[in-house]
Amino acid sequence: MSPRRTALREAHGCVLAADVRATVAVPGFDNSAMDGYAARAAEVAAASEANPVTLAVSSEIMAGPVRPEPLVPGTVARIMTGAPLPEGADTIVQLEWTDGGTESVRIHQAPRRGLHIRRAGEDIAPGNLVLAAGTVLGSAQIGLLAAVNIARPPVHPRPRVAVLSTGSELVEVGAPLGPGQIVDSNSHAIAAAAHEAGAIVRRFAGVSDDPDAFADAFEQVLKDADVVITTGGISVGARDVVKEVLSKSGEIRFERIAMQPGKPQGFGVVGGVPVFTLPGNPVSALVSFELFVRPALRRMRGLPASVTSPGSAPFSETAAEGQGAAAIWNTLAVKVGEVVQSQPGKRTFPRVRLERDAGGELVATYAGGQGAHQMSGLASAHALLVVPEEVVEVSPGTVLPALLLAEPEWAGPQAPASTASTASAASAGSAGSALTGGTAGE
Repeated sequence: MSPRRTALREAHGCVLAADVRATVAVPGFDNSAMDGYAARAAEVAAASEANPVTLAVSSEIMAGPVRPEPLVPGTVARIMTGAPLPEGADTIVQLEWTDGGTESVRIHQAPRRGLHIRRAGEDIAPGNLVLAAGTVLGSAQIGLLAAVNIARPPVHPRPRVAVLSTGSELVEVGAPLGPGQIVDSNSHAIAAAAHEAGAIVRRFAGVSDDPDAFADAFEQVLKDADVVITTGGISVGARDVVKEVLSKSGEIRFERIAMQPGKPQGFGVVGGVPVFTLPGNPVSALVSFELFVRPALRRMRGLPASVTSPGSAPFSETAAEGQGAAAIWNTLAVKVGEVVQSQPGKRTFPRVRLERDAGGELVATYAGGQGAHQMSGLASAHALLVVPEEVVEVSPGTVLPALLLAEPEWAGPQAPASTASTASAASAGSAGSALTGGTAGE
């Protein structure tokens, strides 16, 4: 998305579109890091518990828009945290090292020169690079921009995503269920995934299977969205309303992708807005989001499509000429821990949990049921295993790529041992482009 300058209060979660350099120093002036007394180190150097030094308090300096008078020789100035340092002072005696006097003070520990003084520009000097282009603006980054007085940083705005779930059988969460009705989980799941991906999300739940109703809803959300995501209604059923309505425009292409779960897919651009039509089965919808929508949203935000997981070994596909999942997704090499079955001619994405074995390698095992409707398995999964199209059975010990979904228990400072050779990767087959074909209901 095109960069623009945005008010700082609206920039959280955005990605910087250009480098930001400081035009002011931080701190902007020498100031005290402690409540205590501004002093000359040489005048309090002899202070000790046995022989405290007593000096007159010549002034009191509070934090705020003040310009303190120079420190009178042989005296100290009572000073508060953040208050400007008076000329002539070169140390701060913290309050705990004194008797806390206001007219005179007894000092029983000698500070070194420069103690508890924040020097102007010691954190950031004018002209310093503050944040680089491509930085995601979290709370710390927003605070830093405020500190250097950047009111409108240049950012890629967060994409506005509209999520439409379709199906006359859907009811909202919390509503009573009638015969043949199911709770609309897709719109909540996809909206949450889009939010996690950095989007501003609007959710439109339970659009009916009536073509006119869907067409009206679609036209309405298209006006205020940068991306539209639909779920359901794109297979070969008699009332697959999304496919029925959107195929007439000629701008959305519907395909049968050789993958499981998530075979029926659609994509196109309508009025300049990308439209992703995802399957209706809940696992299929979320897996499809991870494979197709999340990378697109990252690119729209000004980020690379792929990400790096801390403490993980990336999957190497040198022998496969760099093609496939590792080229665009957050993948890592894992060792399969049990027999994994896959349908021939389809790239399969089993939902797996990851654990370290005794040697530090990552081992993948099934995370619950693997049906396209079984959300409990996906909810407990750490990753999607990537099984190539030509493989029908994966033996334990085989190394395959896995697309990371969550930060699992093994994440941390210890990086997993990387034993995946390019030969092992090649033996699992290329994770290249999937083929079209197959049956409905996946």
